[in-house]
Amino acid sequence: MDVAKENSIEKNNATQHNEVLQELGDCYCSVADYDKAQKCYDKAAVLSPDDPTPYVGIGVIALQKNLIDDAEISFKVACRLDRNCAKAYAGLGMVAQQKKDYQRAFDMYLKCLELDTDNLTALLGLFQSSCEMGSFEKVIHYLKLYLDMHPADTSVMFTLAALYMKDGELEQSRDTLLNVLALEENHKDAANLLEEVEHSLTKKKQQKAAEV
Repeated sequence: MDVAKENSIEKNNATQHNEVLQELGDCYCSVADYDKAQKCYDKAAVLSPDDPTPYVGIGVIALQKNLIDDAEISFKVACRLDRNCAKAYAGLGMVAQQKKDYQRAFDMYLKCLELDTDNLTALLGLFQSSCEMGSFEKVIHYLKLYLDMHPADTSVMFTLAALYMKDGELEQSRDTLLNVLALEENHKDAANLLEEVEHSLTKKKQQKAAEV
């Protein structure tokens, strides 16, 4: 077997081993066994030093342990290794949000969503940051993009309806809430918000009538 073929096989084996370690780390992380997850991510980082994924995992663990500065360092390393690592930007958004730097959080979540419109963590973070800053236009845009791909996601649909209401778009809020209830008739939050929106719409019509 020639050297090039041997190197190719070794590289493939290392890649497969790295992927297994990543998946194992994610599994441990999902059940809050952070020590074992950390070991998996550390090994993966040694195996594939140019791969940003282990550093994202290490950053998530640091966030869970409330080690905000350590988390920021890990996410920045991931970004440096891959400028298009959406999860790393979502991580930096979470770090900024923890530090109550909502403008930076907004920017990082937005960068993540430009790379991955399907990232629910960034969508939620963008929504929360928008509420803190009172700026809703961009998050509405990305929520709508997400719903184009996941039209039956009532939780995101409800979030969109709430944002429409905050932004004064009462008709859009009502229509979106009706869609939520059509898909999930026992959605109490949607029913309650719809009642509030209908009340606001009635009040708005009465005010217009009085002006005439």
